[in-house]
Amino acid sequence: VRYAAPGTATTPPPAPTGDGHLSDLPWISAVNGWGPVERDASNGKNAAGDGTPIAFGGTTYPKGLGVHAYSDVAFHLGGVGDRFTALVGIDDFSARQSSVGATRATVYGDDRVLHTTGVLTAATGPVPLDLDVRGVRVLRLEVTDANDKTSFDHTSWALARITVV
Repeated sequence: VRYAAPGTATTPPPAPTGDGHLSDLPWISAVNGWGPVERDASNGKNAAGDGTPIAFGGTTYPKGLGVHAYSDVAFHLGGVGDRFTALVGIDDFSARQSSVGATRATVYGDDRVLHTTGVLTAATGPVPLDLDVRGVRVLRLEVTDANDKTSFDHTSWALARITVV
């Protein structure tokens, strides 16, 4: 049980029962810098569902999360996951409009840093992640700007997936 405010409590959603994409799981919380977090699409503008297919360098991905700095999306794993895999980078949606998008992505397991990328830009391409999440109860995906403002910081977590061995 996670306490939201004095006198109130929220029960986390059920933990995954097997392998699955994060875009198919309910999140505990989601904060996004521009519009809502998108499931299986890039972060578009201010409306839900206004993103385009997730893409890096012209290659599209059918599953994932589209966000914009500053974003923080948390999922309840309940300690049952083994691996978290994803490609994270500046999405083509942003790259087609401007070359100024630059972010950093951090993955947390129970508020412990599991991985932080270097600066992500359209030119660097996406970074593949394959992280050990054994025993992690809450997985958080955070995207921040790269200390250059948040213009065009549309970032996608393509194929973001939990594997249970």
